[in-house]
Amino acid sequence: GSAVRRAAAPCDGSVGASRAAFGGVDSDGRWRRRPASSAVAGGVRSLGSAAGGADDVADPRLVSDDPANNVPIDVARKVGRQLHLQEHHPLNIIKSIIETHFKEAGKVPFEAVDSLSPIVSFEQAFTEILIPPDHVSTRPQDTFYVDAGHVLRPHTSAHQCELMRAGKRAFLCTGDVYRRDTIDATHYPVFHQMEGVKIYGADAGADLAPGAPREAAVEACVADLKGDLEGMVRAVFGDVEVRWVEAYFPFTEPSLELEIYFRDEWLEVLGCGMVHRDLMKSVGLGDHHGYAFGLGLERLAMVLFGIPDIRLFWSDDERFLRQFREGGAATRFQPYSSFPACYKDIAFWLTPTFHENDFFALVRTIAGDLVEDVVLVDEFAHPTTQRVSHCYRINYRSMDRSLTNAEVDVLQEEVRRASAEMLDVELR
Repeated sequence: GSAVRRAAAPCDGSVGASRAAFGGVDSDGRWRRRPASSAVAGGVRSLGSAAGGADDVADPRLVSDDPANNVPIDVARKVGRQLHLQEHHPLNIIKSIIETHFKEAGKVPFEAVDSLSPIVSFEQAFTEILIPPDHVSTRPQDTFYVDAGHVLRPHTSAHQCELMRAGKRAFLCTGDVYRRDTIDATHYPVFHQMEGVKIYGADAGADLAPGAPREAAVEACVADLKGDLEGMVRAVFGDVEVRWVEAYFPFTEPSLELEIYFRDEWLEVLGCGMVHRDLMKSVGLGDHHGYAFGLGLERLAMVLFGIPDIRLFWSDDERFLRQFREGGAATRFQPYSSFPACYKDIAFWLTPTFHENDFFALVRTIAGDLVEDVVLVDEFAHPTTQRVSHCYRINYRSMDRSLTNAEVDVLQEEVRRASAEMLDVELR
């Protein structure tokens, strides 16, 4: 069959058998990394003083001196931006299309919840949705910790239980989510997800009402879920061909992924499934049935609008914003300029505590959105000592101006200095 292109993984639904949440792992298995020390994971935060003060950070907890805190200043400054609520922003356009579909298409009106704080408890982010506390996704190399008991939500699934306990039975929860990850055109430490949940009431029919036998409920729920979500993707992408793939998520059973055939290729759109019985019991709905799904707004927007670089979503450039203000859902993004890239290589000997995500976080904190991507271009094992060296190529490219070689040299020198000091590596 046709290969599925990862339209904008991490955003939601990259293929992987052990993913922790909707959109939790990439197909190359980046969850399965050895742990680094929390000191290294958090050490990059001290670069914040070099990158500017913390006066423009929305919540002082994000830049506290708590030893568990590993939120870099550049990520802390993104909290509160709420791109998904900005009228005419491409993420808001996608969000509005989906919300309109679920308000108009079904017998059950879905409530929009889109302003919850991104700081959640460890339990909300993981254990409440059946992710084991020692799962690799809980490590500070993958998750931003505010303190030992609180994180920046890595997925909107973190709000499922609290909203169901509050009595909500059909809702769409949208928000900014945070993960430590690779640097390239489709990965960013902050992105946006939408979580949908539908719990059936007494009026849902014999197969779905509370107390209905599990076997009949599964069949009826999956059929309803497929109908609702196929309608949703057609509201976004038009009359597209769809296919369903079996999947695994800890908090849904059975679990599925939806793919669409769009512009000559199969694209994964979302993960979903019937809410796990253990989760339903934990919120006092043990005899009820329902479904949940999760999707990434950046993923959908990059595909629908043809946006080539995830950094553009954070742009204040009028040449970007005006296109969506004028074109709305029919916009096909027109690149307004292409500035030259300037690349620099850095090589160093690894130590047992080295973790790639720590290096990526360091680069982002120093250079921000001037970094287009970071690529491992060479790996060398010394034949005698067996020490391993990595060489990374950092591509610097601004989205709105030409960078001079001199200013890139300043950034690169700071990356080299900070890598040696904070990552416990030996420069070559």
